[in-house]
Amino acid sequence: MNRRTFLGLLGGSAVVAGTGTAGVLTFLGQEQFGALPEGEQMRRILLSPHYADGEFCNLIPRPVLSDGSSFAGALIRSLTEKKINSVPPRPLPFHKTDFSALASDRNAVVWLGHSSFYLQLGGKRLLIDPVFSDHAAPVSFSTRAFPGTNVITAQDIPPIDCLLISHDHWDHLDYPTVTALKKKTKMVVCGLGTGAHFRRWGFDEHVVHEADWGDSVTLDKKVVITLVTASHYSGRSLTRNKTLWTGFFLESAESRVFFSGDSGYGPHFADIGRKLGAPDIALLDCGQYNERWKYIHMTPEQAVQAALDMGAKALLPAHAGKFSLAFHSWDDPFRRAAAASSDKNLSLATPVMGDAVFLERPLPSFPRWWEQTA
Repeated sequence: MNRRTFLGLLGGSAVVAGTGTAGVLTFLGQEQFGALPEGEQMRRILLSPHYADGEFCNLIPRPVLSDGSSFAGALIRSLTEKKINSVPPRPLPFHKTDFSALASDRNAVVWLGHSSFYLQLGGKRLLIDPVFSDHAAPVSFSTRAFPGTNVITAQDIPPIDCLLISHDHWDHLDYPTVTALKKKTKMVVCGLGTGAHFRRWGFDEHVVHEADWGDSVTLDKKVVITLVTASHYSGRSLTRNKTLWTGFFLESAESRVFFSGDSGYGPHFADIGRKLGAPDIALLDCGQYNERWKYIHMTPEQAVQAALDMGAKALLPAHAGKFSLAFHSWDDPFRRAAAASSDKNLSLATPVMGDAVFLERPLPSFPRWWEQTA
């Protein structure tokens, strides 16, 4: 849970505080907060090698806050730190692709802002971490989307073969979006425990597929989705690490796509490349970084190195461009990723949000749209 989400919870709780503890519990009991795993879900979770002492763990044990401070202490410091240039001075460019018009035999990636992606692979349509709301928090006044970025709605999305959710933080699992997509979604793939949210929200049991790191799900023998390690944490309310956070490695006969989810830098990137092969394009956590969060998010320079570790042919910076969750300027991820990759054997894909990137070689050159906006 990030600082602004916590503030949203705090502010929302304050709204109902006048009714006492019962009011706060009512607020936190809203359907949008989802549910914790239980029953058969818990029995499967207890068998996971990544679950111990009542919670999921990273492969390399590291604190969420690198300076060892408490969450409350970090929050107080964050409230006193001043943000500079955190929101674009004008609406960001967005090209609204007609997804239904994309030729089904062309593999493509469409960045929809932050960590939301539409993919076509092997003739299948996939959607990753869609957030179509104008905020990424349990209350509408917190974590607002940048002007110009909230263009796509659930109505714009064609029927989806697979909805992939990396973890249950509010900027990745958006209740209004996924419930609006329910009737369009053939399958949901997520980490262990995360399916509890979908079951509370009325998704059919047979639609939701939960898996552990290293497990794979196949879509009609056309696309293989493998859940892979990430260095992060989870929690949608005041509990943490009851559900598994994950990245995804997607492979069709023609293309490989890697999506990191939220993750700090580590040796797992090289390990994924060795085990599953070099991706044609890596969609990597490249924004909302802070020195205290270095174990759970990557700087742009680390994202470039992670792509090189995997042997990726191209890097598309994600977790940026729509919401401000950290203290760096809104365009810092793109400027630094461009500088860090300029002398590397790595294509930097920086499409305008909503533009289709066809996974054909070579990739086209991309405009530095953030420079024109800034």
